[in-house]
Amino acid sequence: MTGKSILVLGGTGKTGGRIVRRLQDRGLPVRVGSRSAEPPFDWDNPAGWAPVLFDVDALYIAYQPDLAVPGAPETVRALGEMAAAAGVRRVVLLSGRGEIEAQEAEELLAQVCPQRTVIRSSFFAQNFTEGPFAEEIAAGQLVLPVGQVPEPFIDIEDIADLAVAALTEDGHAGEIYEVTGARSLTFAEAVAEIAAAAGRPIDYIQVTPEEYAAAAREHGLPEDLIEFLLYLFTTVLDGRNAAPSDGIARGLGRAPRDFADYVRDATWATR
Repeated sequence: MTGKSILVLGGTGKTGGRIVRRLQDRGLPVRVGSRSAEPPFDWDNPAGWAPVLFDVDALYIAYQPDLAVPGAPETVRALGEMAAAAGVRRVVLLSGRGEIEAQEAEELLAQVCPQRTVIRSSFFAQNFTEGPFAEEIAAGQLVLPVGQVPEPFIDIEDIADLAVAALTEDGHAGEIYEVTGARSLTFAEAVAEIAAAAGRPIDYIQVTPEEYAAAAREHGLPEDLIEFLLYLFTTVLDGRNAAPSDGIARGLGRAPRDFADYVRDATWATR
């Protein structure tokens, strides 16, 4: 490392927060990129990016709300171009496995940061207990428009380990790591494992996309968010990502954490 800062965008989020803590534990200079930081970082205010990128050597990009939203690939490219001009040596992009728009962002970023590293992630295991499903899991019933499609849920701890390696070590430049868990489970199977570990009933109920959208509207979700969720559950989760991949093994030289490891460590959050 050069003594310059490592900038973690989304540094208060699920992946970013873990990355920040790991870097801090190693005594490395870390800058959290968020609207509440000083200087603040806001994806909608490119005029304010330059101060955040000043004296930065490595950059972790977790785009909010998601790389699949319109305009995201172009915005990521613009940031990458500014980062390259500012002398940032290492750029790590969190991407989505099986998302065409996310892969467009990867390609546009590569045009201005050819040595960028991509962590192309499957569905987060932690979504069950830290993300959008946490409240329903705690209440004992998860309702989604997803059937018997298996998904190799990735433990975010693995993503954080790989991101830290790519931000601080040589040997990851230009790599695209497709990261998944060790095995694939349906949502019903995943919920069943959580229920068994928690020692209480937790049901998984499959509904149609139309039923899911109607319920989301009743809960006041905006239409653009509903459309994105339906895209995620009916397009990305159509089986294209069913098979586990070797990204964690290639990037870290070890096997990924199993879903059972995540469940064991997160059981407290389901009680």
